[in-house]
Amino acid sequence: MGMDFNNTQTIYMQIVDWVFEQILTSVWKPGDKAKSVRELAVQFEVNPNTVMRSYDYLQNTEIFFNKRGVGFFIADDAVDKIIAIRKKQFMAVEVPAFIKHLKLLKIDPQEIINLINK
Repeated sequence: MGMDFNNTQTIYMQIVDWVFEQILTSVWKPGDKAKSVRELAVQFEVNPNTVMRSYDYLQNTEIFFNKRGVGFFIADDAVDKIIAIRKKQFMAVEVPAFIKHLKLLKIDPQEIINLINK
């Protein structure tokens, strides 16, 4: 089962995003052992080096930790760290684009607040 990769983001970061989703949706839970690099490479039909690059990123951001000779595991505070990473990206990229659209389309922010409060 390969993954449908897009051209807007590097493959290794798309794998990172997939791992984030697995953790945020509790498919992978804190303390769980992550799939091996080889297993994920076969699943996504990518080079193991690409998956390793993803796992390096996840380890550097302390989402994963490595038990030498055993594998990668999900950190206890992984959910909080992922939320912080995603929130920072959302505020830096999506919110400014959203605000731009509000202004261009002359949408009253109160309309959005009303939608949120429904």
